[in-house]
Amino acid sequence: MTMTSGVQVPGGVLAFDAGNSKTDVALVSADGRVLGTARGGGFEPHVVGAFAAVEALAPLVAAAALEAGLIIGEVPLVQQISACMANADLPIEEERITAAFEQFGWAESVYVTNDTFALLRSGVDEPRGVAVVCGAGINCAGLLPDGRTARFPAVGKISGDWGGGQQLADEAFWAAARADDGRGPATALTTALPAHYGVGSMTALIEAVHLGDIPFVRRLEATPILFQVAAGGDAVAAEVVRHQAEEVVAMAVVAMRRLDLLDEPTDVVLGGGVLTAGHPLLMEQVVRLLSAAAPKAVPHVVDVPPVVGAALLGLDRTKAAPTAHAQLRAAFAPPSAA
Repeated sequence: MTMTSGVQVPGGVLAFDAGNSKTDVALVSADGRVLGTARGGGFEPHVVGAFAAVEALAPLVAAAALEAGLIIGEVPLVQQISACMANADLPIEEERITAAFEQFGWAESVYVTNDTFALLRSGVDEPRGVAVVCGAGINCAGLLPDGRTARFPAVGKISGDWGGGQQLADEAFWAAARADDGRGPATALTTALPAHYGVGSMTALIEAVHLGDIPFVRRLEATPILFQVAAGGDAVAAEVVRHQAEEVVAMAVVAMRRLDLLDEPTDVVLGGGVLTAGHPLLMEQVVRLLSAAAPKAVPHVVDVPPVVGAALLGLDRTKAAPTAHAQLRAAFAPPSAA
């Protein structure tokens, strides 16, 4: 326990892993026991502001505290908040989110970083390695035990990013449209996409999406279709998949280079929906390209929730015993590993 104004405060960590679509919260004791968890919606400080975004997490904190048998009051719930948040891409964004968390008094100390670091820490036994997340978008982070990091702004095309589910869907539509009207090479996407959406042609599909008859959000359904067509041997679709593999490896290699890890055995943790889906063509190319650029790198797909990584980062910061880390991991171990 620690002291605040003469009052004993429980140790432990209040961990957050927040994405664009969901937020996971875990309340963890100082010895690594999971006391309470909660799940809610996405975290969008760039839309509603940092304070409002954090305020929206209050019901999740309350739910986790209730499960743990703790009462939110004048005394902080825990020693450390460890918040790995989507849309905390720049230092100024981390500062604003940190300041917002501090206003709620849930912990003595607040640590905010990008959610890619939660993925990274969840997939390594020590705070050392590189992670690439490829979900709706793409991002990468690297970390060393001495606190040095490598990261990218990862705010889209203006920061040099390419890939992720949204862009892959756009690429599928783009290639199919150009093939259909003659501006581009032939591809099976011209028939696969209309068939998936239940319309008769690319022209009809473009019209339906443009006019809103097919909701704009459903564009993302084109991404798995792209992979299916690529797996069937379509050269155009396969080229898009190849480009995605190159971008994943490029980010990982740059992060390793920045941290002087290119010539050392290094975990490369892969996560996000595009990478965890296990598309053989994509994964085979990622492994092959990474092996060529960094022969000692060890790629693997994460198999535990990223909120575990957020909690582990919190335990790192509180100097928790190794047994605490082990106990936390055991609580979230896949059934086959239990």
